[in-house]
Amino acid sequence: MAIQNKDFINKIICGDAMKLLPQIESNSIDVVLTDPPYFLDKLDNNWDHEKISNQNNQYVIKSLPAGMKFDREQGKRFYSWYFEVSKEIFRLLKPGGFFFSFSSPRLYHRMTSAIDDAGFEIRDAFIWLYTQNQAKAMGIEHFIKKMNVDDEEKEKIRKKLNGWKTPQIKSCFEPIAMAQKPVDHTYLDNMLKYEVGLLNTNVKIGDNMYPANVFTVDSINELIDKTFLLPKPTKKEKGEYNDHKTVKPLAICEYLIKLSAFSDDAVILDPFVGSGTTAVAAKKLGKNYIGIDLNKKYVSIAEKRLKELDENINPDLLVIKEKEHQMEYLLL
Repeated sequence: MAIQNKDFINKIICGDAMKLLPQIESNSIDVVLTDPPYFLDKLDNNWDHEKISNQNNQYVIKSLPAGMKFDREQGKRFYSWYFEVSKEIFRLLKPGGFFFSFSSPRLYHRMTSAIDDAGFEIRDAFIWLYTQNQAKAMGIEHFIKKMNVDDEEKEKIRKKLNGWKTPQIKSCFEPIAMAQKPVDHTYLDNMLKYEVGLLNTNVKIGDNMYPANVFTVDSINELIDKTFLLPKPTKKEKGEYNDHKTVKPLAICEYLIKLSAFSDDAVILDPFVGSGTTAVAAKKLGKNYIGIDLNKKYVSIAEKRLKELDENINPDLLVIKEKEHQMEYLLL
């Protein structure tokens, strides 16, 4: 039996999404916005904060940085797991509800197929464009050294293959699937009944431009900025204590929520909430949120960010706290 959503609303819950999602009421969520584990090396549904943060021996071939090892089975495992996740999300979304899901470029096809096969309509794909990222291609010097040939031959091979590396291009975009649960009758009927299903084109991007499926939060050049630029993330928004590896810019999450969430009572769900950006964005926009994450450390970070947002939104709260502190002092 489903637990009443009031037990989940505006909370960050530590637990396994696949155990908690079945407890959420069917047809009760307006928007799902999430950045799931990508199932690249070490970045699966058993993501371990300590292991992926460990910098020891990361430049030794036997211990590549998290996400760099290539394995054809990664995509298959990702598809199987995300298909089950997507079926649950399909059940709990309202008719016409939107499902936004970040992915890596290499496994986007697996993720989108899982969402599609769960019953969703794939409506579009967003691209988060950026210029700064670390190149992940690996040179072959290490292998040349191990070749059973003399030094002269090794040097010839080095010169011949100078600059040729493993097939990993510097990745400068992140895709986001935009899926939708089929509407009940027409879009108009669905919107009037469930208050979800249409996109808000009053939301602008860049220099007051029509909403686009490309965005950037870094200034690139005049034309790109005019058409696709979202507000640049502030140094403060992430939190100095936040050491999550893949924190998303708040402006991106706000943009997607503003496009898709109509009702003042809309509920935004992130089943892999990480350090809480989706929840913070929803709260800033006056929407309800539900956040789930398996990692206690990330849940603690998300809760701290939400608490700080409370204090920033309600400056009077700081005055009240100070008065309470003074009263406690006087009572002592």
